[in-house]
Amino acid sequence: MIKKFQDITVVKDRKLFDEMAEYEENLIQEATFNGALAEQGADNEYTREIGRVGRMLANYESTYMTFKYLKFKSPLAISIEKELASRSLKQREAAEMLNIKESTFSQIIRGKRPVSMQMAKRLYKVFNIDPKLILEYA
Repeated sequence: MIKKFQDITVVKDRKLFDEMAEYEENLIQEATFNGALAEQGADNEYTREIGRVGRMLANYESTYMTFKYLKFKSPLAISIEKELASRSLKQREAAEMLNIKESTFSQIIRGKRPVSMQMAKRLYKVFNIDPKLILEYA
């Protein structure tokens, strides 16, 4: 194994970050090929070097890089949307069936409005939405 960046203790620019990230990726591939990562918790020159470089990269990321958070739909929203699709209903029609405004229904699906106990009962009775989903993700 040829070690690089021995004199570096802190990554302060993107160019160095990219070079070190590539070096780390190559180290991981080489270590995997040589069997140095075969055992969980292995302590060898590869794991120590990967750890050293990884810590510097992580410090740079937390200091200089911002990441957007992943957004995902709740299982409750997915379940409601699937039910609407299976019945070929639009949100407006579903809101009417639940006796609420379309905007209120939209907010519920987007997770912007909490589901009351009364609404939970309506979702179950009208659309047969799993009560466990309603309780867990409402």
